[in-house]
Amino acid sequence: MGRRLAAAVHVTHPETHEPMILQPGDEPDEGLAEVITNPAAWEPDEDEGEDGEDGDGGDPDSGAQAEGETKPRSRARKPADE
Repeated sequence: MGRRLAAAVHVTHPETHEPMILQPGDEPDEGLAEVITNPAAWEPDEDEGEDGEDGDGGDPDSGAQAEGETKPRSRARKPADE
């Protein structure tokens, strides 16, 4: 089974040079899929998380921090003296 599109895509067929519109849910063949270079056009792989990365798919900041590890502080400016 090939990759599935998450969005409509306008492409030119690499062999016939015919303009095509592929719809969300379509699974284009390998040759046509190579022409679609925008990663946002594809649904995430089944073995990837919801955010498109391998792992648990959760927020990396939501887990426990290692001992001695701190979050960076914001770098807000102090108000100017008037």
